[in-house]
Formats: sequence, C-alpha cells, structure tokens
Amino acid sequence: MDISRKFHFLINPVSGGGQGKVVFDFLPEIMRSMNFKEEEWKREFSIYGSFEEQVKDALANSECVIAVGGDGTATAVFSVLLQNEKFRRKIGLIPLGTGNDLARVLNIYSALVDRGLLYLVRKLVVAESKNFDLWKINGKFAMANYFSAGIDARIAHDFNRDRAEGKIAGNSVLKNKLHYVRRFFADRNYRLKTGELSIIDKSGVKKSFSLDDHRSVIVGNIPSFASGSNPFGKSDIADGLLEVLRIKSIRTFFKAVTIGAGHSVMKAKEIEINLKKDEFIQIDGEDFSGKLEMPVRIEFGGRIKILHL
Repeated sequence: MDISRKFHFLINPVSGGGQGKVVFDFLPEIMRSMNFKEEEWKREFSIYGSFEEQVKDALANSECVIAVGGDGTATAVFSVLLQNEKFRRKIGLIPLGTGNDLARVLNIYSALVDRGLLYLVRKLVVAESKNFDLWKINGKFAMANYFSAGIDARIAHDFNRDRAEGKIAGNSVLKNKLHYVRRFFADRNYRLKTGELSIIDKSGVKKSFSLDDHRSVIVGNIPSFASGSNPFGKSDIADGLLEVLRIKSIRTFFKAVTIGAGHSVMKAKEIEINLKKDEFIQIDGEDFSGKLEMPVRIEFGGRIKILHL
C-alpha cells in the first residue's frame, strides 16, 4: 500500500479548554521550521460521528498518526486500530486532557508542560517508537491505560455528568482536577454492590475472587493511574500482562490514587469481571457505565509501535 504522508494529526478541538485549536493553528509554522513539505503531513479536527472514518483514512495514508487530545481521543484511535489490523502504523500523542496517564509514561506530558508545544512537536516527529500492548474489552473496545469499576468510576461518571450540565466553571485542567477532588468527597461512601473477578495468571492458572462490598477493582496496563499515581508497582507496557487490584477500604483507595503504595498486585494474561449491569465502569478515564455486557472480558488485543521521548 502506497503511503502518501509521514504524519497525520487528528485533533480534538475542545480538549484542554480549547488548546486543540491552538495546536491546529501553530502546526504549519512548526512543521515548516523542520523543513516538512505540505504534502508530507496533514492536520484535521476530529468530527463527532465521523471520527472512525477519519482514523481509518489517517491510518491508511500515513506512516504515523498523532492523536491530539485527552486519553479518550487516543483510546478512540486505538479502538479503530484494533478493528483494522492491516493498519499497523506508529501512533503518537500530544496530551491535552485531564489525566494524560499514557503521555506521562511516555515522557511526553512532562516535555509539553516543561518545554512547551513547539519543543514537543519537534521532538515527537523525530522520536523513536517502542512496543506497546493493547487490550480488547468484550472483543470490541480498546484499553490502553486501565479499566476500573467502583468508586473511581463513579467519580468519573459524576464528573462527566457535571461537565455536560455546565456545573464546572471553565474547562481548564486545574479546574477539572479540583472538581475531581470535590467528587471524591461527595462519592466517598460508594461500594461495589456485588461481583466476581476471575483471572488467568502468568502461569496459566485460573483464580477467582469475590468483589462483594469492595470499593473498586482496577486493571492496569501502564504504571500510571488517575493523573499520575502508580498503584501497580513495577509494570511493563509490552509484556502481555495486566496488573490487577482489588480495593476494599476507602483508605486503601485514597493511597492508591495519591501515593500509590501498599497494595497487593496480581499479574494476569486474561481477566473476566462479573458485576451488576448498572455498575459504574470506566475505560482509560472515559465513562462506560451501562455500555458493557456482563461479564466483562479483557484479553490481549495486539502490540503496536508508539512514540516516546
């Protein structure tokens, strides 16, 4: 297949309080400064309802697709990628969301915050790539960062509802984080109603656990969760394994999302989680409550190349 472009930037225009529009405007100047010809790259805003076709076009015609937005924008690209395995292109990120967990692991987020957009783009278009595991949830959705159900997913659900209803003043990352803190205290008494977790561990042994009256169950693919904490300990992004946590107390949960210490982590090759249909669920920070059939099955989806600094 003839590939006509080196880079295709897919930009969420509302991410980061509208920072996506700033990226769109500055890209031509940045790319010209690095001697890229106009035909070697493309930029476009993501369009609701047409994003899947946009991603397919980008994957079909570019060596590298760079998702500009939050974790949800990146995960949407990954979902299309998993459903179209013939498009095994490099993927890059320009992080503009609230959590930016994957960008943190790839050292991209710190480059943007510390040195700015110009520096990041210039580094990104010459960056090396590394192997990265993607996971399939119920054979349909992509998971790059983490899956969780319980109090943290309830907080994410309520946050997204409040934002949709205009209850968050402005759209800055700082204001989003402050509202997350408020939601934590408002939702702090939430527990899983009932449930069961089954894993296939790295030795191929099946193990099952009750989730009744737990605060949360968290499944991680990367060593970053909830805007940079690491409750998973040592984690490899390309080892074909997931890290799994069962959290029973609010104290343990608070430590997991702050200092990330003191947890018993299980390694798994496959996972099945059975919960009530109305349970709160999130994938890579996006609210999936009511969108998944039970049980939830998480299995290896494939290995891609992702840009890192």
